[in-house]
Formats: sequence, C-alpha cells, structure tokens
Amino acid sequence: MNLYRYIILGTFATISLISCGESKKDQQEGLQYEKEVPKPQTYAEISVKEGGQWVENTYKDGSFINVPKLEVPENHTDHSGYIRYEGPGWENSQVGYRLYLDWRNAIDVFGKKVDTLVLANVGQPYSGSYHDEAGWGLDILKAGKSLGLGGFGRYINDSVVHFREVDNTLVKINNSNSSSAVKIEYTGWTTRDETIDLSAILSIYPEDRFTKVELSPSVKISGLSTGIVKFEDIPLIQKETQDGSWGYIATYGNQTLVKDDDKLGMAIFYKISEVEKTFKGPHDHLVIFNPIESITYYFLAAWEQEINGITSKEEFVKDLNTKLQKLDKEGEL
Repeated sequence: MNLYRYIILGTFATISLISCGESKKDQQEGLQYEKEVPKPQTYAEISVKEGGQWVENTYKDGSFINVPKLEVPENHTDHSGYIRYEGPGWENSQVGYRLYLDWRNAIDVFGKKVDTLVLANVGQPYSGSYHDEAGWGLDILKAGKSLGLGGFGRYINDSVVHFREVDNTLVKINNSNSSSAVKIEYTGWTTRDETIDLSAILSIYPEDRFTKVELSPSVKISGLSTGIVKFEDIPLIQKETQDGSWGYIATYGNQTLVKDDDKLGMAIFYKISEVEKTFKGPHDHLVIFNPIESITYYFLAAWEQEINGITSKEEFVKDLNTKLQKLDKEGEL
C-alpha cells in the first residue's frame, strides 16, 4: 500500500511539474498574459471644430476633434472659436502650456494642481472656462501684447513683430513614450521688408517643468527673439555660467491671474553664443538672438500650487542654478 501510494503521489507531482512548465512556456509566448502598456507621461494635442461653418472670422456650431496635423485656415484669427483653447497644447505631470496659433504667437501657462494629464478635457463644452479655477487648475498667465513665456517673434524698431503676415502655418503633433512635441512650420512670414520661412519644435519631457524650443529660420535674420511677459513691480533675475556658455533670465512673484498673493516663477535658458543681447522691451524681458541658422533655448514656469510646488523665490533660484550647472556640464537639460 505504501509503495502504491508513493507511485500515485509521484505521478501527480510529475504531472504538476509538466503543467507548470507548460504554463511558463505559455506565459513566455504571451498566450495567457498580455504585456502591460505603460501610461503616457507627456501629452500634446491640437483640437479643431468640425460639423459647423465659418461666419466671417468666427466658426459657428460644430464639435471638437483632435487631429494629428493642421493647416491653419486663412480666416482663422484670435478668438475665432475654431481651435480648442486657441492653439496646440502640451503638458506633463507638473505643468501645461499652450501657444496662441494666430497673429499673437504667444505662449500661455496652464497651472496644474494635479499630477495627471488633463489637457484633453480643457476647453471642452462640458468642462467650463479654463479661466475659472477648477479641480485640475486653470490658465494662470496674462500675456497681453507680450510673447507670454518663451514665445517668439522679431524685434524691429523698438518693438516685437509677431505673426500678422504669414502665408501659411502648418502644425504637427507627436506623442511618444519619451516626450511630446509640437512642430510648427511658418511659410512666408513677412516682417518689415523681409520674408522667411521658420520651423519651430517645442518639446516636453516626463520630468521637470521645462519646454525645449528649437528654431530654424530659412535665412539668417537679425532680431529673432523670445521673452517673458513683463510686470513692472516684478524684478528681473539674471545669471550666466562662469565660462559664459549658458545664461538665464527669470522673474518670480505675484504675477498670475489667480489671486493677488499667488506666486509664479518663469525663466528662459539660452546659449550665450547665440544671443546678441538681453534687455527690457515694451512688454517683455527680451532675449535677442544673433542671425544664425538654428537656435535652441528652454523655458519653464513653476507655480506654487503645483503638487510639491516651489513656494519661495529662494527655492526657485536654487532650482534655476541647478539647471544652469547641468547646462554648463552637459549642454542640455
């Protein structure tokens, strides 16, 4: 009886081992379990209306759909109602940005109080105005006549020329596992008596608040510029590396639309070799670039109401200096 019992138990053990081996093999071949897909950590989009109609420069009725690329219609201008929140947007878990895809060409900031991706629900008919404070956050910057934060234009005769005269504007969206980007091709941008094409790529990454900007003009042209919207009672912060390779301009203080004591930090990092000068313009703290073939700079916004946000000028400047050291050593963020 004992021998018989051992034979039976051994048989069951062998069957179990075979079954386990087949199970592992099946798992390896993907027959029993599907590989978990990682959630995106960055996001970019552009969303336009369809199903309605143009009435002069306003798009009436219709509903928003996301598109991978967009050739901007000739009759589109500011507040047309055609593009959701007026242009492309991009974000990560800390911050969101949008570019006004019209003559203004300024960049605005979406302050976020959550660490999830939210832009797909911003500016929808069901979500209310993004100018009003919501659980996710809100639009926090007043750009006015400026470039906003990190927008680009051309400085001529003591003022910044935006994008009032452009033959065609094409936007493409790219989302990948490592980053999200908005690429804009401006064809026939006329300023004063000169007409050029300009390519701009704005990229955001999973970590940190910065956007990388790459500008490529078709012709080396003077006066290409970026900047930070200027508030008279907010002083400029500026620093360069000891070897003169990188620098930044920044502001910190009560400079949001949220409330009088709400604090925001904004900064632009630039290669000193690419820059002609920095100075205070009519509406912006400006960085004017040399006439070169390609330009790279970074901008960022740090809002105190972020989750684990920066809440003092000292902390903000410390963060900027850490990034400046990295740019000095590695040449990129």
